[in-house]
Amino acid sequence: MAHREVLTDAQVAHYRDTGYLVLEDRIPSEIIAAIRAEIARFEDEARGMTESNDRLDLEDTHTPESPRVRRIKLPHTTSDVMRDLLTSDHILAPVRDLIGPNLRLHTTKLNMKSAGYGAAIEWHQDFAFYPHSNDDVLAVGVIIDDMGEENGPLMVFPGSHKGPIHDHHLDGVFVGAMDLKACGYDLADAVALSGPAGSISIHHGRIVHGSALNTSDRDRRLLFYEMMAADAFPIMGSMTTFASIEEYNAKMLCGAPTLQPRLTDVPVRIPQPQPELNRSIYEVQSRLRARSFEKIA
Repeated sequence: MAHREVLTDAQVAHYRDTGYLVLEDRIPSEIIAAIRAEIARFEDEARGMTESNDRLDLEDTHTPESPRVRRIKLPHTTSDVMRDLLTSDHILAPVRDLIGPNLRLHTTKLNMKSAGYGAAIEWHQDFAFYPHSNDDVLAVGVIIDDMGEENGPLMVFPGSHKGPIHDHHLDGVFVGAMDLKACGYDLADAVALSGPAGSISIHHGRIVHGSALNTSDRDRRLLFYEMMAADAFPIMGSMTTFASIEEYNAKMLCGAPTLQPRLTDVPVRIPQPQPELNRSIYEVQSRLRARSFEKIA
């Protein structure tokens, strides 16, 4: 039996088989409270804004008088609380148990589904946006609010991480989403990754996932830390870029970097050409016609 920091053999086997894992009560309540306070700070910053910027992505229904934020971009760069959590064993220990000791950050984001109007994210695979030389690529979701069926939880299709990378294009342009029915999926087979605040979800980079509108009276905010094994290098044409190896190695979270990519037999599609609007997944998916979830009115 391999030495593991926090996960059991059964949990690792579940992740390998299904492509996801939920660990309840993983994050201390005081950290969750501090993140909520940070969210309030960012929402205050959105007051008076007329359009999205490089820090905040606004809901379609946002107004300067009634601010509505749907994503905080790269929160680890503007929040000490979220940066410290990223580099803590609360996050990294279970990831090391799954994909090894050498971990590199891909990106961070905090998706906001506020009560009554939180935007949907259509079905997609992260690996369609950023194919790599191997698929030891995953996302950790920190559940900020109790997450249930009614407030737009992240949903996945178990086992889909073992299948193809589906076409995320429309009319020859990358739209960051797939036609679920055309790809042979039945919505009844999707599983909601629900849990109380302070839990984390982990999902494989190739798993098919999405989330519906939040039409409930409860917020559903989810902080994502996306990362990969250090020997997973982006394929040319990926939405992952770096200007120099020094810059790329500065993204190491733990362990040691390498100049030897590990190549495995993984399916790849290149997310090109890019749409004109591509500052967030919401903009990329805006051209989609065959939707599984309604847009905000």
